[in-house]
Amino acid sequence: MRKKERKDLALKTWDLLSEAFPDASCSLDVDRPERLAVRGILSAQCTDVRVNITAAELFEKYPLMSDIDALSEEALQQIIKPCGLYKMKAKSIKTFANLYCREWGGKVPDDVRKLMKCPGVGKKIANLIVGEVYGIPAVVVDTHCKRVMYRIGITDNTDPLKVEKDITDVFPKECWISLGHKAVELGRTFCSSRAPSCDTCPLGEICNKRIKVK
Repeated sequence: MRKKERKDLALKTWDLLSEAFPDASCSLDVDRPERLAVRGILSAQCTDVRVNITAAELFEKYPLMSDIDALSEEALQQIIKPCGLYKMKAKSIKTFANLYCREWGGKVPDDVRKLMKCPGVGKKIANLIVGEVYGIPAVVVDTHCKRVMYRIGITDNTDPLKVEKDITDVFPKECWISLGHKAVELGRTFCSSRAPSCDTCPLGEICNKRIKVK
């Protein structure tokens, strides 16, 4: 598909997603920037619902990043264990708290590259932070967004970084932040991995990989 065709498809995709999910927003709790970053680290291979519950317990006991910085890794592991991969995530959260308190002057950077210096903060989470906190145009390509954009025909790639580039090439910047949230809603509601509801999907008419119901 040529770029002009992809741009036309992107416009239709945006219009239909906006109509179907006008109020789509981040499903992780968004209060303080540093807490959103911690939730982002916890979200790897874990549901946002579980992350929000576990993070609430963590911040009730240790409300400040300085509290977490002073917390032992073992104690942190016990709190975040329900989110899975807790040993790796504890190391990442401790590193983030250390950077926040000692290098970043108590402020979450608005620079994707700086954020990605912290283990556990990849491009997806860094984009989420700069988009949600600072309103800097960025696309969050999670598993739902990647799947949806591939099936619709916006991208032929499955690597998240390549998918992000394909998306940003054809969607206007002002759409990027909201687009990721709308794509997630579509993926959760209709475009599931194993059993997509193509017959009722609001984007069925333009989807290149629609499964036609007999």
